[in-house]
Amino acid sequence: MNYLKRLPLAMTVLGALTLGTVGCSVAPPAQLYQLQQPVMEKVNLNSSATVLLGPLNIADYLQRESLLQRNTDGSLIISTEARWAGNLEDEIGHFLLRQISAELGTSRISLYPDRIGMKAQAQVVLSISRLDSGVEQPAVLEAQWRVLDGEGVLRKSQLTSLEQSHNGSVGDQVRAQSELLAQLSKQLGQALQETVPNQPSKRQARNKVSTISENEAQVQPEQESIKMPKVEFEFEREPEVYRF
Repeated sequence: MNYLKRLPLAMTVLGALTLGTVGCSVAPPAQLYQLQQPVMEKVNLNSSATVLLGPLNIADYLQRESLLQRNTDGSLIISTEARWAGNLEDEIGHFLLRQISAELGTSRISLYPDRIGMKAQAQVVLSISRLDSGVEQPAVLEAQWRVLDGEGVLRKSQLTSLEQSHNGSVGDQVRAQSELLAQLSKQLGQALQETVPNQPSKRQARNKVSTISENEAQVQPEQESIKMPKVEFEFEREPEVYRF
């Protein structure tokens, strides 16, 4: 009898577990997102400027896989439908590296702490305190950056706050955040150009010297063709003396 009484309860628990399993199995997987690199024209990397990018620090609340959504009251919630495809700090570092490389026209740029085989002529120290958005909130970037010269002397420092609108979808929010980072890259690129004047690469300098030599070679025959007038000197002859 006790067994028969317990049977309905066991069936109820089993049914609840089955429904829970079915519900979990039909839950949609989270979408993965990456920062969207702006489309840029092909850039000639002909500068010899060397730059070290970093250290780079981002706020603690951004160091997570899930995307955050900011509400109208300023609070943040973790998105259950969207995640970053990789480490956000690394994504930001490589994003800025490619953008600054294009801004300066140099491939001699490294991401801190990788500085093997290079002596930086300038260094960027960056701290991002905010990078988020929401369905009804624009994308916002707040950061502080400093540019140092090759001797470690501070050349420029700035607090920046940028804002970008979007259509509310997660994908467009990621696009808006990427656009903010592109704007930050332009600020950094301009400050670096003032710190490290544009220097031609060794290959470009060799080509310039070669061009000058060819031009000189073309001018030289013209110079050789100019002949000095021939000057002939007439000497007075002494009179002849006859003796008898």
